Amino acid sequence: MNLLPLYIDPGTGSALFSIAIGIAAVVYFLVRGILIKTKIFAFRGKNKDQHNYKYVLYAEDKRYYNFFEPILDEFESRKIDVLYLTSSPDDPVFSAGYSHIQAKDIGQGNKAYAYLNFLSAEFLLTTTPELNVLQWKRSKGVKHYCHFIHAAGGPSLYRRYALDYFDSVLLSSDKDIDEIHTLERVRGLPEKQLLVVGNTYFDRAVEKVKQIPKTDGNNITVLISPSWGPSALLSVYGENLLTPLSQTDFHIIIRPHPQSLITEKQLIDSLMEKYKDNNNIEWDFNHDNLYALSKADIMISDFSGIIYDFAFLYNKPVIVNIQNLDFRRLDAHDLAEKPFYYEAFLKVGKELDDSNLNSAKDLILDLINNDTYKNAREEIMNIMWQFPGESAKRIVDFAIETAEKDKDKT
Repeated sequence: MNLLPLYIDPGTGSALFSIAIGIAAVVYFLVRGILIKTKIFAFRGKNKDQHNYKYVLYAEDKRYYNFFEPILDEFESRKIDVLYLTSSPDDPVFSAGYSHIQAKDIGQGNKAYAYLNFLSAEFLLTTTPELNVLQWKRSKGVKHYCHFIHAAGGPSLYRRYALDYFDSVLLSSDKDIDEIHTLERVRGLPEKQLLVVGNTYFDRAVEKVKQIPKTDGNNITVLISPSWGPSALLSVYGENLLTPLSQTDFHIIIRPHPQSLITEKQLIDSLMEKYKDNNNIEWDFNHDNLYALSKADIMISDFSGIIYDFAFLYNKPVIVNIQNLDFRRLDAHDLAEKPFYYEAFLKVGKELDDSNLNSAKDLILDLINNDTYKNAREEIMNIMWQFPGESAKRIVDFAIETAEKDKDKT
């Protein structure tokens, strides 16, 4: 019997290889999904001995404590028991000395999601988006999910579907209401409760700014404080912006976004190495941004909300770079018009782009020496920061009213 040699033509071999890769990928993600569900199910029993708190607050990182602190103080002053969940073991809440706030570190990643997915509460308040989008699922034990926007507006600049499955959203400006309702109509979702309450961070920051010592320097201080990602300032311009500025007599403070230290560490490390011998460049990684803001005479940023921190708290000039912001991954992609948050950037300061990048020094000097945008900054502040000084009270009032209303329904 003649044995014919086994032969597979290149086209068939390529197809078989692709099928094998596809099967391997399916098996991998199937097994991974089963492991995640197993971990979550195993964790379920650990939640059963949990106190059934009426009010629960969740912060995914310690840097959000600044936004929650006024709310916690308000609950504490009313002697209302609250469970504060955090994913940071060194969250400042643990040393705050509250009597009515129980703080608990629930870990990060799947461990945190497992805890949250089987939580019991009448009212849950968080700055964390994307409920029911990825791993974080609505718990049957939570009656009301509330998201509060901690920055100065901009709900449509969240990633797509980030707020769709909350029962309510607390806002700092009524400009945000139409944008959220538009997204609900486009996606066929029921209208959620929307309430303008102000901004806890700004309310507390106003008092903190007064306590920060003034620094009088002979040189102009420029704060570069961008967002993160491929469309952000350091990714787009990087050395093309920093090198010319490093050659001036300006004092340059570079404050990267905290997420950059995680996802763009190579970029940050390379820039720090590049300018390590420049005495006029300072890198700022402090938890609180107010100290860097207080030193600066002018800020250069992109689409980061810190632009409004600087403009509203100090009413000093800003330079923005938003030309590369990609809406496709954002809720704004589903809006017919650009969001107000985006348009406001161009009203509070001058835009930096390819046409004036090489003359950034002259642009800085021009803005510092005139008040062209001062009135516009005040106007935008009054629109995007409503009810100054009242946010914590309004938020706690809403939480109590909502919990009582849901209780009456049952």
